[in-house]
Amino acid sequence: MLDIGIVIVNWNTRDLLRDCLKSVAASEGVSYKVVVVDNHSADSSVEMVRGEFPEVIVIANLDNVGYPKANNQGFRALGLDQGCGDDVPRYALALNPDTVLPPTALRDMVAYMDADEKMGIAGPKLIMLDGNLDIACRRSFPTPEVSFYKMVGLSALFPRSRRFGRYNLSFLDPDIETEVDSVVGAFMMVRREAIRRVGLFDETYFMYGEDLDWAFRIKQAGWKVMYNPRVSVTHVKRAASRQSSRAQREFYRAMLIFYRKHYRATTPWWLHSLILVGLALKGGRSLWHDLRNPTLAGSN
Repeated sequence: MLDIGIVIVNWNTRDLLRDCLKSVAASEGVSYKVVVVDNHSADSSVEMVRGEFPEVIVIANLDNVGYPKANNQGFRALGLDQGCGDDVPRYALALNPDTVLPPTALRDMVAYMDADEKMGIAGPKLIMLDGNLDIACRRSFPTPEVSFYKMVGLSALFPRSRRFGRYNLSFLDPDIETEVDSVVGAFMMVRREAIRRVGLFDETYFMYGEDLDWAFRIKQAGWKVMYNPRVSVTHVKRAASRQSSRAQREFYRAMLIFYRKHYRATTPWWLHSLILVGLALKGGRSLWHDLRNPTLAGSN
């Protein structure tokens, strides 16, 4: 039985994608299949993959359909939307093209999840090129309170505070295994039974937020989300998003979708008003249409 189905969504990061695929190909002690979903890159990414990695399945989109939709294309190509079966991988892995894996990373992450059947999602320690921790690799859900501390800067001012530092759990030792709310979609390993229960990524999101949403639904269904620092992976960080003028708008749009989907119904009107004002100030004019559209919300 196949251990992992790996989906890599690419947009104009050909050279980083090559390095990522080389590192995956050097993996030891684990069986896997890789699908690269390309969101209409203009840098010959598709040609590179087909020429240099013929074993990789390539899905070449005719436009940029966004991160969650493209991931779902890959997961469906691997049969992960169908649940169980000998030809369906035991785990799904959403992997960014700007990551580089050590040879034992996949094996060790599979062994880690195999050891606890209640674990629905796991992610490793992500280290950026400057040697610092990618603080997004273990996070809390952006509740109204947690998001407020982030938006007004209290999380940055008091990163060691257990109250104000919850957004990125910056008060935790990065070398301690921890149950968290979410890991990041740059390396997000998910048990296929959890996918069978809750479904794939919510395609209402375009980029950002879909990994938090998936973790939220999987935790609601009774599984744990774990941060495993015994495995370290290099993450270049924002290799694709820095090329996009949509990135900032989509970040705050994702926060709006997540809030409306998971917290709006239990938020008092006065706090709801403050949240919308804060998003309007942070997201700018480009977010105003979404704020005025009360039907914008995610679906499972």
